[in-house]
Amino acid sequence: MSEAQDHQAHESLAELSFLPMQVADLEEALGIEAVSHLHPWTRGNFTDSLAAGHWAYCIRPQVEQAIKGSYLDPSVLWAYCILFPAVDELHLLNITVSPKLRKLGLGSRIMASIESVAAQQNIPRIILEVRPSNTAAIGLYHKLGYEQIGIRKNYYPASPNSGGREDAVVMAKSIKLEP
Repeated sequence: MSEAQDHQAHESLAELSFLPMQVADLEEALGIEAVSHLHPWTRGNFTDSLAAGHWAYCIRPQVEQAIKGSYLDPSVLWAYCILFPAVDELHLLNITVSPKLRKLGLGSRIMASIESVAAQQNIPRIILEVRPSNTAAIGLYHKLGYEQIGIRKNYYPASPNSGGREDAVVMAKSIKLEP
């Protein structure tokens, strides 16, 4: 991304489109997933989430800001998130930002939108798991007011070569609901 495109992408973060994820989006999501995670979600993980009715969103720039052939092209997937709504909490199952668009505040903006959705749906808490080794994500969640509420032992597969497991840090945030 050129410096000008980088600046434009940063300036346009307020104008995001959250579109329901479709099966047609999976190739692009799987490409981002593969370069973003030690143990990426599979096509089956995504299709199972879609079939189960989880709230799955693709985040793209809004059409009004379109610049074809750049990251402001609305056909370019910037990020995605998968949410599992339960009675009294919204479980964040997956949130991933394209590596080329990290460090621009996109993750914070997406989390703010997720929190707004939780409030609108009268869901009083968001819960998530994160690898202890993912210090950038943990730092972001702390900055956004999430607190560690537990550890899930041996939750994540570790290195594919070792066959070991990594714990998960469980974090949560109470959401202010409108009366």
